[in-house]
Amino acid sequence: LALTATATEAVRNDIVSSLKMTNPASFLASFDRPNIFLEVVPKKMPLVQVKKCLESHKDESGIIYCLSRKQVEELAQELKESGYNVLPYHAGLADEVRTHHQNLFIRDKVQIMVATVAFGMGINKPNVRFVIHYDLPRSLEQYYQEIGRAGRDGELSHALLLYSAADIRKIRFFMEDKSEEEKATAERLLQEMIRYATTHRCRRQLLLSYFGEAKPVDEELDSNQC
Repeated sequence: LALTATATEAVRNDIVSSLKMTNPASFLASFDRPNIFLEVVPKKMPLVQVKKCLESHKDESGIIYCLSRKQVEELAQELKESGYNVLPYHAGLADEVRTHHQNLFIRDKVQIMVATVAFGMGINKPNVRFVIHYDLPRSLEQYYQEIGRAGRDGELSHALLLYSAADIRKIRFFMEDKSEEEKATAERLLQEMIRYATTHRCRRQLLLSYFGEAKPVDEELDSNQC
């Protein structure tokens, strides 16, 4: 039995091939999370934009994802100084510190976790009301997995992505040490993420189509509503 939360058709085929399965039965659920409101806005004054979002989610649990450990530490400190109940989480922290911060978040002792991609795998916290991407994710798979940590109780939740061209340059800088094949793959994934962030189409439709699922669209809705 092979299970995965998020995978394109190519990844699913790769799983079958890697595990040498022969004509396996495949069960695929919908990728649509209609209770999560998808919002993408240009990153202009990110700290102000984050605080505005937090004010609309007072006393609610949420996660803010950053691209680097340094950004996690800086943002967590800035929010803490502004009076928010917040902790950082990244791979540079000691194991016991990460575990302690995670447990505080799960038990609602801390409302906001500022984290890198290292945070969230396997965490079953149903009442996460918002996920903010302070930086552009490296791929739509990563983005989808991270916003999927919101609204697991089925209640309305909010996914906010702050987008800027500077994020693209940072991600490409991190690609420099990769092989040419790895760079090509990373660039392809990044281009899909850029397309999602800059589209004027319905973002929910684009996201679902990336995973091979079609969704009817109300043409009167803009990209942040449908």
